[in-house]
Parts: sequence; structure tokens; C-alpha cells
Amino acid sequence: MKLKQIQLLIFFVVFCYVCQGQVDATQNKDTSYQFWDRVRFGGGVGLSFGNGFFSGTLAPSTIYQFNNQFALGVGLSGTYNSQRDFANTTILGGSLISLFNVIPEIQLSGELEQLNFNRNFEATTGFEDDNFWNTALFLGAGYTDGNFTVGIRYDVLYNEDRSIYANAWVPFVRVFF
Repeated sequence: MKLKQIQLLIFFVVFCYVCQGQVDATQNKDTSYQFWDRVRFGGGVGLSFGNGFFSGTLAPSTIYQFNNQFALGVGLSGTYNSQRDFANTTILGGSLISLFNVIPEIQLSGELEQLNFNRNFEATTGFEDDNFWNTALFLGAGYTDGNFTVGIRYDVLYNEDRSIYANAWVPFVRVFF
């Protein structure tokens, strides 16, 4: 009698182990699939030029949409400005962003941005070259339709003497697909 009970116990343990292995394999596939379904890409592109002036910006970003209300992500930013016979400026950096939809149409955001500002003047201008790191902590609010958000954000670390932005209030347009 004990031998049959031991055999039944071994069969049950092995059967459960095999079944659990099947469930884990299925869950891993679903998790991987669900992960990429929740990743959204976006960013910004800017181009401006005029009489002896050029400015170009490329700012890709990505977020992970945890649910319909909350997302976290990262972004990169690169800008090059050139004004003939005056100065060239390069701004490079990155950011961490959090998004929270209070209701489907209203999105709150927090963004920590770290940018390196490097400006080189022409020798004839008499200005000194400038190179520094700018840290900004933006708190913002905007109207969203899901992929497209427009709003305004405020830099709580804004320093009038040492910021790359002209004002602590910065409007934004955000697009994620």
C-alpha cells in the first residue's frame, strides 16, 4: 500500500512540475508580448533658419505605459545653433519623465532634465565661450487625446542667471505612438 501511495505522490509531483513549466513558458511569452505593447515612442524635431542663422533639434523619447493613467520614460535631446560670424551652440542631454492622467483628457507630468550647454563665440566678438550643465525639474499639465498632448510646464529649479530657457514657464507639445 505504501508503494502505491509513494508512486502516486511522485506522479502527482512530476505532473504538477510539468504543468507549472507549461504555465511559466506561456506566461513568459505573454509578458514579453505585453511589455512591447505598452512601450510608446515619440519625441520632437525642430528646424529653423534665416539670414545667417540655423537651428536644428532632435529629441527622441520613449515611455512605458503601466496602465491607462500612469507612464514613465526617458528622452534624449540634441540641439545645434549657428549664427554666422557670431557663435555656435550645442546642447546635449537627457531626461526622465513621468505622466499621470487624472482623467483621460488631463495629463500631469514631472520631468527631470539634464542638459550640457556649450557655446563658442567667434574671436572677433569679444565674448567668452561658455560651457555648463543645466538641470531643470518641470511640473506640467496639459490636454491630451491619447497620443497628442499640448500644455505648459514650470521649471521649479529655474535660475534666471544660469538657465538655457528664457523663462521658467515653457509650453510643450508631446506626441507618443
